[in-house]
Amino acid sequence: MTRWAMIADLRRCVGCQTCTAACKHANATPPGVQWRRVLDVETGEFPDVQRAFIPIGCQHCDEPACLPVCPTTATRKRADGIVTIDYDLCIGCAYCTMACPYQARSKSPAGVFAYGKTPTANEERRDDASQRSVATKCTFCVDRIDQGLEKGLLPGRDPEATPACVNACIAEALAFGDIEDPGSNVSQLLARNEHFRLNEELGTGPGFYYLWDRKRP
Repeated sequence: MTRWAMIADLRRCVGCQTCTAACKHANATPPGVQWRRVLDVETGEFPDVQRAFIPIGCQHCDEPACLPVCPTTATRKRADGIVTIDYDLCIGCAYCTMACPYQARSKSPAGVFAYGKTPTANEERRDDASQRSVATKCTFCVDRIDQGLEKGLLPGRDPEATPACVNACIAEALAFGDIEDPGSNVSQLLARNEHFRLNEELGTGPGFYYLWDRKRP
């Protein structure tokens, strides 16, 4: 069975936020709503201090905390691990936003665009009215994945079927693929490198992994 997962190599990420911009362009999210953020943190103690950049968004958990609190079943988890939102069912109650331990969900305002009330050409082309006044989040660009699979493309290896943030990363710090396939790019990266997941102690089983060298501060 397929289980899609994303990897961020924190040794390569330079904090350029190109992934954030690519996500915003691909999904035309309104001001203040970022499905892909990059945290800027310092690790270690003076004088051995290092700076790390951490891409973060929906973790597409095995046990999503957002799912059981949804009163309308708008939040769902697919068999391939992707957590989705049915915007026709979502009532914008924001219970899922409060339940998410990763602060990955946002309620998108209606009628607001990058430069006021008039959409840019990209926003006009990509704006989806059904995604306003409801909970929204990263979907791993599920539309690209599904359309790519229909064309016989392999997500994680074919750009057309891979999340926009992964394609845009200038440092090649992001990777995407099927973690259940031992030969996939993500499985090979995890097998060769030390890694961790955010808030693993919560038992959510995130589908987003981070590569890091434990010898670093």
